[in-house]
Amino acid sequence: MSEPIIRMVNIEKHFGSVIALAGVTVEVRAGECHCLLGDNGAGKSTFIKTMSGVHKPTSGEIYFDGQPMNFEDPRDAITAGIATVHQHLAMIPLMSVARNFFMGNEPTKKILGMSFFDREKADQVTMEEMRKMGINLRGPDQAVGTLSGGERQTVAIARAVHFGAKVLILDEPTSALGVRQTSNVLATIDRVRKQGIGVVFITHNVRHAMAVGDRFTVLNRGKTLGTAMRGEISPEELQDMMAGGQEMATLEGSLGGTV
Repeated sequence: MSEPIIRMVNIEKHFGSVIALAGVTVEVRAGECHCLLGDNGAGKSTFIKTMSGVHKPTSGEIYFDGQPMNFEDPRDAITAGIATVHQHLAMIPLMSVARNFFMGNEPTKKILGMSFFDREKADQVTMEEMRKMGINLRGPDQAVGTLSGGERQTVAIARAVHFGAKVLILDEPTSALGVRQTSNVLATIDRVRKQGIGVVFITHNVRHAMAVGDRFTVLNRGKTLGTAMRGEISPEELQDMMAGGQEMATLEGSLGGTV
C-alpha cells in the first residue's frame, strides 16, 4: 500500500470554548477516494477547512508527501497541490466554459511584445479536458449557466486536476443534484481517482459514498467514530454508525418499522 499523500494526525480545532474537532486523524492516498461522512454539525466543514489551509489547527500535525506541513493560508495548500471544489461553485454563469476554466490562470501569447489572452489555447485545452471527464460541450464558448449542476461540478473538478491537484476535496458535490447529474459526478470522481489523485469526498449520503469510496471515516460532534476500508463495512453498518446505532434502534422500535 502506498504512503499517504496527506496525513492529518490528532487534529483539534477550538473556537474559543467550542471544540469543533477533537483529535481527528485522516489519511488520503494517491488513487484513493476517502469518504468523510457525518450529519450536520459533525465537524466535516471545519476539518476540510483545516486541511485546505483556511483554518490553522489548535493542535495536531499535518504531513504532506511525508513532510511536516504548516499551511499559513489556502494559497499554501493550493501550491502544495490541495484543491477544494465547494458545494457553491465560484463560477460566472454568463461567461463561457473556457473563461471559467482558466479564470485567474489565463494563458497568454505575445503580440508585438504585448501579452494577450490566448483564446485558441484556452479553447483547445478546455474541450480536451472536458472530453477526458466525459462531457461533450457544444463548444468552448458555451455559457456555464447552460450546463447542468453535475456538468458544472465536472468543470470545477477538471479545472482543479488540470492545474496540478494531488489531493482533491469535494464538499457535498451531489447534495443538490438529481439522479442523472449525481451519476455524472460520481463517474467523474472515479475518473479522477484512476488518474492517481487522492480524493476526499465529503457527503452525508451513504449510497453515494459506497458507489465510489475506498475508505470511509465517520465524524460525529468533532470526533472520529471509526474508519473502514471497502469490504469491511456494509452500507447498513455505515448508516448506523452515522446515525448513532442505539438511537436509531430505539426509534425503529417506537415506530414499529425500519428508519
